[in-house]
Amino acid sequence: MASIQVQGVTKHYGSKRLFEDVLVNFSDGRRYGLTGPNGAGKSTFMKILSGDLEPDNGSVHRPEKTSVLRQDQFAFEDQRVLDVVICGNKKLWAAMTEKNTLLEKETLTDPEGERLGELEGVIAEEDGYSAESEAATLLEGLGLTTVDHERPMRELPGGLKLRVLLAQALFGKPDALLLDEPTNNLDLDTIRWLERFLNAYEGVLVTISHDRHFLNEICTHIADIDYETIIVYPGGYDEMVMAKSQVRSRIEQENSERSRKIEQLQDFVAKFGAGTRASQVQSRKKQIEKLALSDLKKSNIARPYIQLLVKKPSGKQTLTIERLSKSFPEIPIVKNFDALVTKGEKIAIVGRNGVGKTTLCRMLSGDLTPDTGTLTWGHQVSVGYLAQDHSEGIPKDTTAAEWLHSVDPTAGVQDIRGLLGKMLFAGEEGKKPTAALSGGEAVRLLFSKLMLTKDNVLVLDEPTNHLDLESIVALGDALMRYEGTAFVVAHDRELISQFATRLWAFTSEGLVDFKGSYDAFLEQSEAAAAAAAPKKKKK
Repeated sequence: MASIQVQGVTKHYGSKRLFEDVLVNFSDGRRYGLTGPNGAGKSTFMKILSGDLEPDNGSVHRPEKTSVLRQDQFAFEDQRVLDVVICGNKKLWAAMTEKNTLLEKETLTDPEGERLGELEGVIAEEDGYSAESEAATLLEGLGLTTVDHERPMRELPGGLKLRVLLAQALFGKPDALLLDEPTNNLDLDTIRWLERFLNAYEGVLVTISHDRHFLNEICTHIADIDYETIIVYPGGYDEMVMAKSQVRSRIEQENSERSRKIEQLQDFVAKFGAGTRASQVQSRKKQIEKLALSDLKKSNIARPYIQLLVKKPSGKQTLTIERLSKSFPEIPIVKNFDALVTKGEKIAIVGRNGVGKTTLCRMLSGDLTPDTGTLTWGHQVSVGYLAQDHSEGIPKDTTAAEWLHSVDPTAGVQDIRGLLGKMLFAGEEGKKPTAALSGGEAVRLLFSKLMLTKDNVLVLDEPTNHLDLESIVALGDALMRYEGTAFVVAHDRELISQFATRLWAFTSEGLVDFKGSYDAFLEQSEAAAAAAAPKKKKK
């Protein structure tokens, strides 16, 4: 049975303790989601599991055939894409490479001939004769065309390179699979393919993801990093949140009851400690010792409070689009698109990577002009824009608090400090230089800006990038409460299902305007695909 056994693992960074004396077993046939907020130590723990990082104390025992999703997209620049995938099975790749070296020789010695036979056996055991077919199937599932399979890696854009590395990790039926953010750079269709693949996977899987739907869909268990340890909960992410909340509430209630009882006993001791009831006082002191409060380590869970208000409402007809067309340079992004958007609609913009979602957002924000057609904003419209490259909107030569004050000079110091506190910039963190912000901090600061400007239209291009699960939940709640109009590019299906009242979907038929929920859109798309599929003839 293949499993990953973690025994007494401890890891510190300076004075910060990530986890202490972790004892956990990841069992064969189960799929674990590794969760915790940004900074909790998820990627650090994953590196310890893979053997890329040594713990301060403790040990990890993993199967020999453990596969890890690597993020170094420039490690295989001169290799053929198919070969990069096959490299995922190290034993097979080593045997194939050695075999090819031997076959290049004009003559073989007897020992070399025997070695060639041994290598043929290894290749057969590792399914080497169907390796290219298996690699091609993985690549196609992850959205790479057959033309891409024969290219050297250097010819692929960064997003596709990362998909090749994901195919490499999935290749060769590993006993254990470690995936850190496998849905990054994947569109919704490809994420659904990955879910089907992982649900059929028979080894032990540990994955990190900020996609709640993905975790709910594939996980049999959640391993949550909190209270300086790892607690394993059965079920998906939503079940973990419920169970964790119940456990925490129960312990806090028990501690509250103990605290009241201790106060009563202490009052008795203080009142009669010097009197004649010495035996009763000693009895009360012993009870106090027995009722010592449970040692509750502080939870690292923190959720920002995103409050997207509207300073002035827009007119009812917020946006009119007529005959909108845009191409780059010969690829059509949008062609003759018409739409009328009214106040309060929440539009999710969805589609495969590279089809033009960001281009559409830039036209909505005014950063880019269409080739033909018009976008006409209605009365008193004020547009707040969050670009996909989140660093674009923040200058590098200031601090978080100073920049927000420059956005709204009328805001007082306490107003700015309170706003930053809501967005998890506690205490002196508001003085942090903007050049030193992490990805998650930059996104939270940009939302702080939008909370100041109070625009009645929001254009958000992949706002969930760099956000942890708690922040994504907070964003979903904020978009639902928002009284303005929103256009949001996202690959988080739980988020889309939560806020979207309408979809603009890039499909093979062009940009489709669907008035309804994301779930209704999926049902219609699947029904259309089923109707278009060739029917089997009855015998």
